[in-house]
Amino acid sequence: MSAHVSIDPESMRAAADEASEFLKSLGNRHRLLILCQLVQGEKSVGQLAEFLGIRDSTVSQHLALLRRDRIIAGRRDGQTIWYRIESQTARQVMEVLYSSFCGRDG
Repeated sequence: MSAHVSIDPESMRAAADEASEFLKSLGNRHRLLILCQLVQGEKSVGQLAEFLGIRDSTVSQHLALLRRDRIIAGRRDGQTIWYRIESQTARQVMEVLYSSFCGRDG
């Protein structure tokens, strides 16, 4: 965090519960990897399951949680539902996480 950012403790207190719930939604390896894939564009359950190496039903459970928390949304195209990141906050957090953990040298 840069030194020029001013943090208001009362604003933090008011937003702490919402932020905590948001972080709980992201606090799972599979959900993080799902969001990493969705940052790149829409994906289906089958595509996500193949990438993660887990069953479609398990992916669907993770997607349901992310949908419930309004982090992702889906659109139906025939038999397929295509998922995307709906939350701008989630997109920004994923970019910071990628930059911090994946994009670093060494």
